[in-house]
Amino acid sequence: MSIEIHRDAWGIPHLRAGSARELARAQGRVTARDRAWQLEVERHRAQGTSAAFLGVGALSWDTLARRARLDDTARRCFGALETRDPETAEWVRAYVDGVNEELPSASAPEFARAGLAPGRWEPWTPLGVWLGTHILFAGFPAKLWRDEAIRHLGPDAVGLFAADGPGTSGSNGWLVAGARTTTGHAVLAGDPHRYVEDPGVYQQIHLVCPEFDVIGLAVPGVPGIAHFGHTGTVAWSITNAMADYQDLYRERLRRTGAGVEALGPDGTWQRATRHTETVEVAGETPVEIEVIETDRGPVIVGGPEGLEGGGVLEEPATADASGPASVPTVGPARAATPTAATPLALSLRYPPRVTEDLGFSALLPLLRARRTADVDRAFDLWAEPVNVVQAADTEGGLLHRVAGRVPVRAQANRLRPVPAWEPGHDWRGWHDTTRAGLTDGIAVMANQRGPAAPLGVEFAPPHRANRITALLKEKERWSAADMPLIHMDTHLASAQPLLDHIAALDDARLSPEAVIIRETILHWDRRMTASSTEAALYAAVRSAVVRRLAAHPAFAALADPPAYPDVLLPWLDLVPRIAFALEHLLRAEELYGVDRAETVRAAVEDAAAEPPRGAWGDTHRLAPWRALPESEWDAPALSGDHDCVLCTSAVPGLTDLAARGPAARYVWDLARREDSLWVVPLGASGTPGSPHHRDQLPLWLRGDLVPVVTDRQHLTKED
Repeated sequence: MSIEIHRDAWGIPHLRAGSARELARAQGRVTARDRAWQLEVERHRAQGTSAAFLGVGALSWDTLARRARLDDTARRCFGALETRDPETAEWVRAYVDGVNEELPSASAPEFARAGLAPGRWEPWTPLGVWLGTHILFAGFPAKLWRDEAIRHLGPDAVGLFAADGPGTSGSNGWLVAGARTTTGHAVLAGDPHRYVEDPGVYQQIHLVCPEFDVIGLAVPGVPGIAHFGHTGTVAWSITNAMADYQDLYRERLRRTGAGVEALGPDGTWQRATRHTETVEVAGETPVEIEVIETDRGPVIVGGPEGLEGGGVLEEPATADASGPASVPTVGPARAATPTAATPLALSLRYPPRVTEDLGFSALLPLLRARRTADVDRAFDLWAEPVNVVQAADTEGGLLHRVAGRVPVRAQANRLRPVPAWEPGHDWRGWHDTTRAGLTDGIAVMANQRGPAAPLGVEFAPPHRANRITALLKEKERWSAADMPLIHMDTHLASAQPLLDHIAALDDARLSPEAVIIRETILHWDRRMTASSTEAALYAAVRSAVVRRLAAHPAFAALADPPAYPDVLLPWLDLVPRIAFALEHLLRAEELYGVDRAETVRAAVEDAAAEPPRGAWGDTHRLAPWRALPESEWDAPALSGDHDCVLCTSAVPGLTDLAARGPAARYVWDLARREDSLWVVPLGASGTPGSPHHRDQLPLWLRGDLVPVVTDRQHLTKED
């Protein structure tokens, strides 16, 4: 059978071929046709070569990619895949063949703007794209934040600042069993929350060959449908489990005539690998970086001389949040035990670098799945990121489990960087993945503490999960068409602590303008709708509280983080940390001497002095990430907020613009796949000027969904 490419009315590709391998080649071709610029940006990011055409702003990422050995890890994982699972390796090769066939004829205008010609993909490039997309997914930089917070505020700071931090990606996902639906068959629905990018991070696609027939959301640059798919008889979806599976080690390094050595946990100096690489930077002098890898992993921060500018490693007051640091006493080499003047170096240990396995062996079995048991077996092969999986089939089978690899190690490893020269911080195998059931016919995951609780440290507040659960309880029977009511819910439960403080204010101590703001906010319905002026007032007061707390002397030591690489600084920025932990900070019994009542009073006066001009949507607007900035973009108004089910995340105290939000929405109907629905923020095409570049944006903004089309009579064949 020849490869056939069809399109529906929204430009979504429907591919048909005679074998899984031919279909992978077709998927590579159509992805290169629709997303050529996106593919090349992701390839360069995985290789650490994006600064060569994006400029100095991409240098910090490229340096991290080089020092973390992303491309080398992808190459090793593919080599291991060829030995362990040659069928999947050949399938990945076929996808790359399709990309390479189509890329040279790419017409994306960004290539000319950047002065870049499409390059050639290697067989391991899809693995590199996957790794580059997810290396920061588990939020290992949060350990740097905890380290600083504990160092300056004490161990209680871990709990006070616990929240899903800046950059963390999450999702809503819910499973409604057949007993609770109008058809008697299960429905899966949800929306992954990620940085909204242009082109989008998910690609709607339909893949058909004699072995399988699957619709779903693919990751451009990666074959198959990993996260969200429907085969007709079984459907699956994922949310971020918020597990902790990456470790940072404080290393002591020294130079020798032969290279670099690292002090190991046995008290001896051990040879580290070392070489240099040159990073090209558009318009700037090339930068030479040193790449060092110890027995723990690649050194991603600092080196034998510490950070640029002389950064040193100060020994923390405690090794974890519960007890004092141990004092090494083993062997004569302990005379050289690090002191407060030790130059700073941090190595990163992450599972694929250790196991040479990115979990790609799960991808073909997912496409071939017919029942939840098949999906379950496929996710046994999953590696990272660690996800909560929900699945249902047409025979009533249901699945709710965690999938991925989480190492067994000391609790201290999970909280903050640990000393590489001390014993007890090694990995000792892998945790068993946990499972859960349904309650009253539903299961809800929104990155809260759930089945993955034993595997993580920080989770999202429970508000989204609680709200989805409450909404699902309002009706006995739900249909696929009902689900946008949940997708678009804007109730903000996390407002309560600030509202309590506002309610407690004495009108006599407020200006007349502040009294009006106080009364207006207290009568607000707690919905963050774009048209709400009350929501805008609440957001203005909230931002003022965040800014005032961040400026308080109690947090002064955290205002200027150490000179870590720029790519890690979003996790160390005090304003977002306070913004996302505001509930805990306002409810704590005591907050380092901060007068919170006075802080809230002053914040209300701040809002009275400079009230917002208009409604919430006048400032809460979509700001998608683009590799090349776009001069003309009419940013649309958004409803929702960080802790709403409609999770459109701004950073209170910093900006109302939202760079994160639903990167797609889906509803998988197990009664009739044709009744399933989906939408992406922009469109199926990544090419500016295409009629399908942004044609789904109005629907996404309204909460409308596009019907899933599988009938060939409603498709148009493409040459």
